[in-house]
Amino acid sequence: MDSSNGYEKVARAFVNVRGNATNRIGVPEVKSWAASFPAGATVLDLGCGSGMPISKTLIDQKLTVYGIDASPTLVAQFRKHFPHHEIRCESVEASSFYGLIFDGIVAWGLVFLLPPETQVALLAKIARHLKPGGKLLFTSPSQPVEWVDVMTGRPSASLGRETYRDVLAQHGIRVVGEFADEGENHYYSCEKA
Repeated sequence: MDSSNGYEKVARAFVNVRGNATNRIGVPEVKSWAASFPAGATVLDLGCGSGMPISKTLIDQKLTVYGIDASPTLVAQFRKHFPHHEIRCESVEASSFYGLIFDGIVAWGLVFLLPPETQVALLAKIARHLKPGGKLLFTSPSQPVEWVDVMTGRPSASLGRETYRDVLAQHGIRVVGEFADEGENHYYSCEKA
């Protein structure tokens, strides 16, 4: 079983597309979110890939970034780009999240790659690893929908805004905003009570 949800197989192609300096999709949105944290705040980047451009944006905002990705190739790229930042090669499902509680957690392009029951379990796990007042930013379509991931050819699914809001609320997290970027990625900006 491939715990990287197909991304190890396409890692080099993914780095060429997402990791090149001209791909800025999501950068303004993550930068704006990151600006709400004080310098040095701890942020966990789930499914961080090579770190480009999301982890880089967080690091550029002077945040202490921890990464988790299940693709050994992408983890090696992250280490090459950011040798002074922690990363673990493991699936988000199996991860201990470093045994830490974070000021913020970001999951850009990850949640919808997981089966619905795994998404629900992941959101509960995220809630346990956020400080009170901590923030979550993740992407997934606003409507319940299923499709095939362009990069991996694997099934993807959004639970939709109503289900995401309900699941998060059960764990003390509320959605404080939703928006989209130029690539039409839908964001959920959330805070823990």
